[in-house]
Amino acid sequence: MDKLIITAAPTGNVPTRSINPFLPVTPDEIAADVSLCRQAGAAVAHIHARDEKGKPTTDLNVFKAIMEKVREQCDIIVQFSTGARGGSGAAERGACIALKPEMASLSTGSSNFAASVNYNPPGLIKELAGRMAEHGVKPEIEVFDISALEYAEHLVEKGLLEKPLHINLVLGVPGSMQGNPRNLFYMVESLPAGCTWSVAAIGKSHKQLSALALVLGGHVRTGIEDVPELEPGNPLSNAALVERIASLAGIYGREIASPEEARVILGLK
Repeated sequence: MDKLIITAAPTGNVPTRSINPFLPVTPDEIAADVSLCRQAGAAVAHIHARDEKGKPTTDLNVFKAIMEKVREQCDIIVQFSTGARGGSGAAERGACIALKPEMASLSTGSSNFAASVNYNPPGLIKELAGRMAEHGVKPEIEVFDISALEYAEHLVEKGLLEKPLHINLVLGVPGSMQGNPRNLFYMVESLPAGCTWSVAAIGKSHKQLSALALVLGGHVRTGIEDVPELEPGNPLSNAALVERIASLAGIYGREIASPEEARVILGLK
């Protein structure tokens, strides 16, 4: 197996400090938190931006400030989110790509969230993929449903995505595929040959599916975005969540990848 790549997702769009007091919101807070996650074993930081009121934003200046501050403090791989909650169209959602982070998320299908639609029509997907290719940004294919996995392979056939793909299987989102072993096994068996893959297990499915990902040879995403509370009434910091995955990796005999090693595994240019 490859060494384990741990991705830290420190902020997201949904968590609030009323749920988890450790949530980082400002660029300074996010950068400091990401640095702690790097020390705990994370190789990738999946980054969302918030405005001065703590609301999700696609403001290029906020993303720029976060990236500059993160890079001042550590060598972690910066991955920006282009997710549906961040904006309404490709221009807004993909604005951060112009900053040339090493990676950016790319959802290749629409699905449901608990109270909204994860809206990713084909035209938007293709435009975001094109922007990433133009700026040398590697997509992390965000898969909430099997159809999104199949559409990613279609985009490879059309020359809009390049192999090897890196695929993040997102399970346990209310309204999308449930976070259970059966669904994880099905998705892993359906992966295209030669790809790298990770699991972002949301909420209560996080502990079980993260362990399974380790055993199956995949990589793991963790952080307050995915796990505001590990258990009811038990909020943990992002660094503590990363430390937990690193500890599991030790139990199962998976070495932890540094950012430089992760760059090789992921085929970053």
